[in-house]
Amino acid sequence: MSDYRIALPLDRGDLAVKTWHDASIQAVPILAVHGWMDNAGTFNRLAPMLKGHRIHALDLAGHGLSDPRPDGMRYHNADFLDDIYAAMQHIAPNDGPLILLGHSLGAGLLMLLAGIFPERIQALIMIDGLGPISADPSNYATDTRAALEGLMSYSPSRRPIATVEQAVTARRQGITGMLSESASRDLCERALIEFESGELRWRTDKRLRLNSLMRFSEEQVLACINAITAPCLLVTGDAGLPKQLGKNKPRYAARLSHFNQLEQVSLAGGHHLHLDDCPEQVADAINAFLA
Repeated sequence: MSDYRIALPLDRGDLAVKTWHDASIQAVPILAVHGWMDNAGTFNRLAPMLKGHRIHALDLAGHGLSDPRPDGMRYHNADFLDDIYAAMQHIAPNDGPLILLGHSLGAGLLMLLAGIFPERIQALIMIDGLGPISADPSNYATDTRAALEGLMSYSPSRRPIATVEQAVTARRQGITGMLSESASRDLCERALIEFESGELRWRTDKRLRLNSLMRFSEEQVLACINAITAPCLLVTGDAGLPKQLGKNKPRYAARLSHFNQLEQVSLAGGHHLHLDDCPEQVADAINAFLA
């Protein structure tokens, strides 16, 4: 297990990458991407159990140990695609093949890239995620207003954190359900910075919480799904994505119907089932899929 950094083109900063397994492994590498507000630590329990492939897990910009966006910039999914593509070129030079493994937001971004570069993707594995939140044209005016007003009122200041234990307790309360203490600790490991004074602060960029000014349309998402030629695996928790869809159930069902080769596995667990509830079962499903 080791870390390295990728310098993004055009002085866009560096991405931090956490790796598992020996660099001498000749099999197709796995590129792994975490969910929103998480980091590469989300794969701490799963990655060691995925044998036979070297795994490269990114911290997306503004997450974990990666650089944030420059001052005054927003975070858009389209920009994350730029970053991940740069990582693809670094991990598999000369347009080499890759296996993609994503959780939540990471699953959505990698799903798009699997359709954009179908000839390079040997397999796509999605954990409790099936594509990005798409734009609703009828809400464009109100959504854009919220995004514009949000940036105008944004303040980068953050309260200091007294102890690591306080941070672990705070991180347990996610919007997708409670995390265990140990799972929260895995995420906090890369999400905190300690100053010489001993003061702790979150590394995760507050701007990630701002409303997006730009989203993909549902038609664009479906076009990418249609273009995927690799076999795909979707692993969900019974208390995760399917239970939290609400009014988006018809859109979710429509996306499922557009995959050419999709295997689905449902396990007992929540949104972070690969980290918290049943990493062994998730690993078993992935290893069987890749066998």
